[in-house]
Amino acid sequence: MKQLKVTGEKLPDPLRQVVDYRKSGLSLNHVVGCPLDCGYCVRHFFGNFHMKKPHLVMPDDEAVEQLVGHWAFQPNLTPIQIFNRATDAFLPIVKEHLFRCIEDLDRRGLKNPVLIITRWHVLPEDVERLARLQNLRITVLITWSGIEDQKIEPVSCDIAEESLRVLAGEKGSLRSLLYWRPIVAGLNDSDAHIFRARNLSKLADATVFTGLFYRNEIRAYFQSVGAPDLYAGVARRKILPQDVEARIIAAFGDTPIFRKTSCGIAYAHGIPDYNGHYGIREICDICPATQLDICQKAHHVPDMADIHALARRAGVDAEGISRDDRRIEVSGSQEQQRYFMQHSLNFQVHDCKQPHHFGRHGKADIGWS
Repeated sequence: MKQLKVTGEKLPDPLRQVVDYRKSGLSLNHVVGCPLDCGYCVRHFFGNFHMKKPHLVMPDDEAVEQLVGHWAFQPNLTPIQIFNRATDAFLPIVKEHLFRCIEDLDRRGLKNPVLIITRWHVLPEDVERLARLQNLRITVLITWSGIEDQKIEPVSCDIAEESLRVLAGEKGSLRSLLYWRPIVAGLNDSDAHIFRARNLSKLADATVFTGLFYRNEIRAYFQSVGAPDLYAGVARRKILPQDVEARIIAAFGDTPIFRKTSCGIAYAHGIPDYNGHYGIREICDICPATQLDICQKAHHVPDMADIHALARRAGVDAEGISRDDRRIEVSGSQEQQRYFMQHSLNFQVHDCKQPHHFGRHGKADIGWS
């Protein structure tokens, strides 16, 4: 198979930093460039949406060493994401690099959770290769939106649906999620879309639904291609209006569906949520009783001594840290510092300048009263 070459193109500094911490895990992104042209792609935020041909930033072995050598990496604990920021992991020319990385990690005996997100073709031979891994806890998240406007999403949703069918077969300890996103009011939240998503959910081990990152870069891109202006304003957090969420939850009824990625992964593998959402109990009001029991048994409020030790390791100012039975609150922190502490403790960590409002944890204010 043809291999990627190391790019000679001048990249923005964030893309040259191949390891960074995101809420769902420590993220490895040493391949950049994607031809799929999803209009809402986070590549807009990194200034490389124009790069359609995937390239390596560095060889796979060097990238894996940077991952396991990162100050925040903890063997058998830290969730890992691969190729979720700058390309699609299952593009034909990319997936050999995906397999090399996870097989390298697996040979080391690591048991970390690994998230692989794609909207492209997952083939039976891909599932067989992933199923041969002995140690890592792998979840493949199939992004599906049902959006039919090709200005916003030129890739047919039929591809994601077929990948879900392939993953619905025998796959050992490998798990699959229907990653229903981005849901946009008036675009893909009709009764027909919800009915289709509920049927597709039967092919997956869990379903997670979420809204749209609608920031200035994405709004400007939509305007440039003649796509509709989806919301009256932009926001730092994902937009998912209250009435849209309520209609989806009502329509799913007893069919399991989750607000948070880590909650869906936890349910699929029968483990506690590694992000500690159980402390924010209004998130859990749609979770199956079996999952609530698993998370409840694992939930405990951390000792302040442990919190301060992790804060020092992450470089967070220990002064003014507060704690209750819902969350730890810090000040002057960056996301990767908070996520490191959160995954270490299985307990929510927030910054006081970015409060999480009751009932809409982590969502934008747009569409909520």
